Amino acid sequence: MMPYTLEQLIREKQIKAVILDLDGVITQTAQVHANAWKKMFDDYLQQRGKSDGKVYNALEIATDYRQYIDGIPRYDGVRNFLASRGIVLPEGTPEDEAGKETVAGLGNLKNLYFQEIIKQGGVEVYSDTVSWLKQQRRQGRKTAVISASKNCKTILAAEGIEHLFDARVDGVEAVKLNLKGKPAPDVFLKAAELLGVLPREAAIFEDAIAGVKAGKAGGFALVVGVERAGNNSELLNYGADVVLEKFPIHNT
Repeated sequence: MMPYTLEQLIREKQIKAVILDLDGVITQTAQVHANAWKKMFDDYLQQRGKSDGKVYNALEIATDYRQYIDGIPRYDGVRNFLASRGIVLPEGTPEDEAGKETVAGLGNLKNLYFQEIIKQGGVEVYSDTVSWLKQQRRQGRKTAVISASKNCKTILAAEGIEHLFDARVDGVEAVKLNLKGKPAPDVFLKAAELLGVLPREAAIFEDAIAGVKAGKAGGFALVVGVERAGNNSELLNYGADVVLEKFPIHNT
């Protein structure tokens, strides 16, 4: 339980802008990403195990995904997880064919799986987040979305919610601007800069450990963990000031 409501904290800290992660906070795509990663890595580890004559443990979403991949740029996620299994691959290039045995090739295959899943089932947004964002904008606060995903703009457009954000810093922009991925605070700091606010005037909302770490490293006034499953202790342990299971909506 929080000693203060979220709105009280925002007012107390004189927050001028809110910066939200996409997957798991705004859209219900975090599990889609996790499933795409698991399919790609489990297939690869099985094939690799046959050629190496050993058994590699499959990816566990509850542990491996959250520790090595969640909220982190795609190729960093590939590299991190493979290192946990003692595997090192050539980097390759972003143009590598999906499935090529390189960091980029495996990352590209994961993205292909993700896009296939999205096409089949679409994307759902969290209605409480959308309502809360509209409320914040009515109250004069600026809003931004960040994401490690290069699919961010496409997803926002498909759901018709691009207009809810004054700025966007996603995987595409991060590459263009040479921004380090989470847990470095670069994407959040860039979003604050685009909004014209200082970190001490902004609150960030994250469902990933790497994102919470980034928010703390960036010196933001308020780091809010968003945990839809209700298991908030991990986010608090890594530095979230408070954790929400759902965004509060009040009549204003």
